[in-house]
Amino acid sequence: MQEDKKIIMSVNPELPYAIEEAINRLRINVNFLGKDVRKIMIVSSEPNEGKSFISFSLWKQMAAAGVKTVLIDGDMRNSTMVEKYGIKRSDGQDVKGLSHYLSGDEELDEVLFHTDLENGDLLPNAENIINPSMLLDNKKFKELLKTMGEQYRYVFVDAPPLGMVSDAERIGNLCDGAILCVRGGSTPRALVKEAVHQLERAGCPLLGIVLNRVSDSKGGYYNKYYSHGYRKYYSGKYYTGE
Repeated sequence: MQEDKKIIMSVNPELPYAIEEAINRLRINVNFLGKDVRKIMIVSSEPNEGKSFISFSLWKQMAAAGVKTVLIDGDMRNSTMVEKYGIKRSDGQDVKGLSHYLSGDEELDEVLFHTDLENGDLLPNAENIINPSMLLDNKKFKELLKTMGEQYRYVFVDAPPLGMVSDAERIGNLCDGAILCVRGGSTPRALVKEAVHQLERAGCPLLGIVLNRVSDSKGGYYNKYYSHGYRKYYSGKYYTGE
């Protein structure tokens, strides 16, 4: 990657203290997963559960802590990252991303960018496509994750929801594990259970769950709805964010 090639994020708001601390707890727990866990898929059961927010925030905080980290925007069907964060190239050229690389239109050097975070690089998806399944099955994607895993301590992949398409299962099969994002008070327990089974079928270990947009006070939704029914799946690895 060219040292002078980077992207600028014109929209990158500071998080409220409580959310920042929740992400920090998640970052610390990820560091406890062991040296063999490097490539981590961040996924949800259905849309609008906050997986992209968690992916971006965890990547940002991990890099800010001095850990060499890359975020790959793996949602090639419905990515909004470039627009949401106002991502532009510092040299004024058009931003190209994952779909351009996997289709052979661009080299890796043209889609992998430095950012204002010294240890945080980004591989966005600048153009959504209707059916990325063939691109994910392409050996280039497997080689990409292997290369990224060798160059970075952590590779976070923001994946499409498990319940929508099979893309996340393809991605998960090539990762060391997954973090599942669940929206408190919204996502049915049966849907979460099915997402866990999909990860098992894909051979992708479930590293933990982020319970999003929920109060963790005693007796709240977290305790009543998830704690008892899912401890056998999540082994006590719960986080609360956003």
